Amino acid sequence: MRLLIALIFPWLTFFTIGRPIAGIICLILQITVIGWLPATIWAVYSLSQFKTDQKIAEAMRRR
Repeated sequence: MRLLIALIFPWLTFFTIGRPIAGIICLILQITVIGWLPATIWAVYSLSQFKTDQKIAEAMRRR
């Protein structure tokens, strides 16, 4: 679901993963038509990093 949000509303992705300042910067970038693609790529990349961080934290808790 977050991936779909990242593709349609990249700025909203940052708010769902707890990074509101990045979300505001992404919104400013997304306002321009040229900035839509970089904003989407940035949101998808950040989402993948967020998922990786969650997996690492879960592995550390199991230890």
